[in-house]
Amino acid sequence: MSVVSDKPQHRIEASVLSQTFWIDPAYKIKKGLGQGAYGCVASAVHVASGESIAIKKVSNVFNKRILTKRALRELKLLRHFRGHKNITCLYDLDITNPSAFNEVYLYEELMEADLHAIIRSGQPLSDAHFQSFIYQTLCGLKYIHSANVLHRDLKPGNLLVNADCELKICDFGLSRGFDPEQNTVMSGQQEFMTEYVATRWYRAPEIMLSHQNYTTAIDLWSVGCILAELLGRRPLFKGHDYVDQLNQILYYIGTPPEPMLCRVASPRAQQYIRSLPYKKPVPFEHLYPEATPLALDMLRRLLSFDPEQRITCDEALEHPYLAVWHDPNDEPVCANKFDFSFEQVDDIDGMKKLILQEVISFRREVRLQAQQRLAMMEQHQQQQQLQQQFYANQMGSSSASSSASSAEAIRRREEAQVAASRGTIQKSSSEHATYNILGEPMSADGTPKDVGDVAVAENDAAEYPYGAYMLADFDSDAFSRQLNQHHVS
Repeated sequence: MSVVSDKPQHRIEASVLSQTFWIDPAYKIKKGLGQGAYGCVASAVHVASGESIAIKKVSNVFNKRILTKRALRELKLLRHFRGHKNITCLYDLDITNPSAFNEVYLYEELMEADLHAIIRSGQPLSDAHFQSFIYQTLCGLKYIHSANVLHRDLKPGNLLVNADCELKICDFGLSRGFDPEQNTVMSGQQEFMTEYVATRWYRAPEIMLSHQNYTTAIDLWSVGCILAELLGRRPLFKGHDYVDQLNQILYYIGTPPEPMLCRVASPRAQQYIRSLPYKKPVPFEHLYPEATPLALDMLRRLLSFDPEQRITCDEALEHPYLAVWHDPNDEPVCANKFDFSFEQVDDIDGMKKLILQEVISFRREVRLQAQQRLAMMEQHQQQQQLQQQFYANQMGSSSASSSASSAEAIRRREEAQVAASRGTIQKSSSEHATYNILGEPMSADGTPKDVGDVAVAENDAAEYPYGAYMLADFDSDAFSRQLNQHHVS
């Protein structure tokens, strides 16, 4: 009788925060970074190149339908938005046992901290920092909204930041489709709008008032809450529960006019607000006396109680507060609208199949891209070698010179092969790596061996566990230097 081993093939075992990780042997775990309700994250290094990444293990993906749905949604959206500089980059995915799995691994870009940790750290932050963070958030959000997607869970903990002053949006497990022509959530997704939407402190008032036709304005409210938290180093609307959260908003923003109330609130919510004493808004100048007039104007426009009057993403990017950073040529929109048709699949087995299909497709895609990039580099290197030989012959160079040129070409080819196996080939020194692949053994035809043996799914409903535990690695001085390079007084 044969014995079936539980040990995944072509993987190595590592212990991370009392959890077992099975990872690709091309990587080595450095340390655990943190864990949430459903996920655990570790930093790792690619042994051949020394490049650091984050590996996230998501457990119990198929224990509940809602977790499976969020996992599938996260995976598809990360793939769709892959490549935008202000959205976290998914390098690769892995499922160690496709025939019986309940956990998935995401190989992602490593960031030093999240904005929540930076705000809480106490390190000095200037208005230029605030501008940079808000600008980059809006750039990523513009890209997301242009694909007809609502993020629905923007908060400091979902904004990853590194010492190079780069900010990236993460965690798409609660995202939904949006139909701009109908100005409402796409058909077939309304039932999901009653789910837990956004961390309470960052929820738009129309959500609190049971308004059903949510728009992109809910994400702009969250950006306003983030700006307020940057200005005051604490959340503005820190409600203890649902009712207290609504009361906090009314206390600071004031009682909405009757026509607006009728438009954005359910009858029951209208009745509750009418039962409260009339409240004038608290001037933001009193709350944030050190904030600049432009910052306060931006804040007022983002935290408009009326979603129809709230500033849009495009308008916010053009606001004078961000004039130093605004560059229309560097604020792209997504080329393709995101397809939410997979949301119609509701059973766990059906979603599990979709996750496997998505993973295998993704892995093939990135490996094919790596092979294409390697071929392009080899062609370029061959052209360089021919040019060098031509010039050497023209100048009457000796055969030794030609041999040295060949040796240099061989060295470059070897470096290219290492890079291509991981998908990190760069066109120039200033261009960030676009792909990072797991270094799977490749067949002669360019497809990965044992492609069915690995898959990867995604990030599920787990909270992204970046945070204060990363702050020890965050170089605030380097951050400030990078910021000064970007900022022009």
